Amino acid sequence: MVETFGVGVGVVVDRVSEVLNIDGAVIEAPPSFGAGVSTEFLLSIGKAEKGVKLLLDIDKVLDQGDIAVLDEQLNGPESAAGEPS
Repeated sequence: MVETFGVGVGVVVDRVSEVLNIDGAVIEAPPSFGAGVSTEFLLSIGKAEKGVKLLLDIDKVLDQGDIAVLDEQLNGPESAAGEPS
């Protein structure tokens, strides 16, 4: 489970190839890949034993509008994502 926009959300993926603990000392800002390559969803990069891992920005991967709809379905229309229910 991750928390995004103040709402706990479970994320289902098709497959997981590995799970790593990456030391904060080896996490860096994402590089510029040049024109035509969007890094909108990229939070940072982590250097691991077997290469570089791309770390996603979960708040950008999961759209705030989608989270608000899920929150409303779970907690009712008076609930608002980002506020405790």
